[in-house]
Amino acid sequence: VRHDAPDWLRNLVVDAAYEVEVGPSSVRAILCKLLLESPDPGNWSAPNIDSEVRWLLRKAPWFCVYDLIESIYLELNAKPLAFQKANTAEQFSDAINLIFRKKGVGWQLTEGRIQVRGAEIFEESVREAVTLTEESGRLVARNELKEALRDLSRRPEPEITGSIQHSMAALECVAKDLTGDTKLTLGDWLKKNSNAFPQPIGSAIDKLWGYASQYGRHVQEGKPADFSEAEL
Repeated sequence: VRHDAPDWLRNLVVDAAYEVEVGPSSVRAILCKLLLESPDPGNWSAPNIDSEVRWLLRKAPWFCVYDLIESIYLELNAKPLAFQKANTAEQFSDAINLIFRKKGVGWQLTEGRIQVRGAEIFEESVREAVTLTEESGRLVARNELKEALRDLSRRPEPEITGSIQHSMAALECVAKDLTGDTKLTLGDWLKKNSNAFPQPIGSAIDKLWGYASQYGRHVQEGKPADFSEAEL
């Protein structure tokens, strides 16, 4: 589940909020603000407000469910209530991510932002790439990787061409920094440094660069890139 929010997920999100003591009235206030709706003044008891919350969320566009998750986290993190524990926002985040993993939802709540969640190898590769670029002081490359993730995580439609551009820019940035060839494109850099990668990795990267040029920069009508290609 990625570009959707089934009814069971909508109900579980509300339940997760209640578990960290964000009650029906608070959830309704957040949700009405998000959806530009007015609370029903006739509903004042907790059961009635809960019914209103679930009804509002049931008819909301799918992406608003994930917006609500971010909004609840933000509320918990920015203005914790007196009776809440200091780590309530993280408890909510853990509960949401557990739901996502157990129910096969392709998102994750990371530092208060909903981000795309891929297969385990995808997650490991991205985490390692971000960590290595940060530890080696290549912050521009790290930022390009993070922007690529943000583009894949945009709702309701991912920014696929932007993700392709940013991910290849990260690779180009690292390649230039390693050799000091700052004026070369990645394609020219690969020709000059043909032995930088063991084969067939070098040939694969050269083809990925060509693909990124065609689908990330010089796009054509009727030939859009798809999500799985951007992940790759």
